[in-house]
Amino acid sequence: MASFILYNAPQSTCSQRVRYALHAKALAFEERKLDLFSGDQLQPEYLAINPNGVVPALVHDGVPVIDSTVILEYLEDVFPDVAPMRPGDPKDVARLRAMMRFVDEVPTPAVRVPSYNLAFLPHFQSMSDDEFQALCDSKPLRREFLMRMGRTGFPEADMDEALGRLRRGVERLGQWLDGSSGPWIMGDRISLADIAIMAVIVRMDDINLGSSWDDIPAVAAWLDRIKGTEPFGKTYYHGSLLTEKYPHLAELARSKAEKVA
Repeated sequence: MASFILYNAPQSTCSQRVRYALHAKALAFEERKLDLFSGDQLQPEYLAINPNGVVPALVHDGVPVIDSTVILEYLEDVFPDVAPMRPGDPKDVARLRAMMRFVDEVPTPAVRVPSYNLAFLPHFQSMSDDEFQALCDSKPLRREFLMRMGRTGFPEADMDEALGRLRRGVERLGQWLDGSSGPWIMGDRISLADIAIMAVIVRMDDINLGSSWDDIPAVAAWLDRIKGTEPFGKTYYHGSLLTEKYPHLAELARSKAEKVA
């Protein structure tokens, strides 16, 4: 039996962070995929593991570790010498954690808005008002987020704000790369900061927001590099991208490409 059990969802950006770290450290784990729209994350047995009712959750030797950023740090604490992704100098560690805090507070929540509007909204539109309200009320962390979205989607002002926050995330990534001595955010090795923002940038690219870094070639080059790493393909197995799950998104991508051509 694997000492690690990862409860996650293929398309969850936070799950993708943790999958990448586990694969980068070559740690064997049992993956249990939750269907979020079926409410697997709200079942009593999962809430006993993660009372926040979100993914991912990593169970190590029977002990749950929740929140993707916490899990990334935990893996470094337990396996600091296996594909280390955190520097040794405390000053550099502080800088790394400040970067991760920025990612968690600015682009990570912002990318949920276009993700829901562009990909997930049809699911909620198929519900009755009572069903939607019951869904909102069942969410320990996301109730207010869903209530603001409603069954008609986030308003234009919310989308504009989210896109602005995502652009700030892209600009900050560009600044980090410009100030780095190596190909990654903190130098020659991939760090937890790279993994933290990776999921946001990949999601943006997947939902046709890749033009956000057209004027920042360092970000495009960084994305190509991380896509070329061995853990990336294992992390983003088929079905992990929204365009692989939602045909209407793939059609939008094709239409956009044709217009550009």
